[in-house]
Amino acid sequence: MIDSSRGFTLERLLDATPEQVWAAWTDADEVAEWWHPADATTPRESVSVDARVDGRYAYTMVNQATGEEYPTGGQYLEVVPHDRLVFTWGNPGADPEDTPVATVTIASAGDLTRLTFDLRGVDGMAGDESFYDGWASALDSLVAHLGQTAVHG
Repeated sequence: MIDSSRGFTLERLLDATPEQVWAAWTDADEVAEWWHPADATTPRESVSVDARVDGRYAYTMVNQATGEEYPTGGQYLEVVPHDRLVFTWGNPGADPEDTPVATVTIASAGDLTRLTFDLRGVDGMAGDESFYDGWASALDSLVAHLGQTAVHG
């Protein structure tokens, strides 16, 4: 069982609609554009998304400098369109009971949309060059994908 006391939360304010943010998380073409840290890419052919409860997703991040591949994936636990996604995140074949769980919350914030990303089951803090920094960089890639400047919350 995952230790849910371990984890971290990141936020971004986006100049995009909740529908646009949702599509960025659930459309395979969009996922390939941003779901990786700045020093990596995600080849489109490696991405599959079945955004429904018990559906699975998978993608492979490729380190641009070394060519090293990082297969990643999980299972959707909760899917509320334009509002909330909860999914396991780790090795694509891992047991969901032993895999970190990510919760993405999308909420209107006036003319902006607030994205809250919470990852439970791993430690993370700014400067760790691991989970926290990787996700912070990926969310910055999402911001760039949506055509904005990051507003960290």
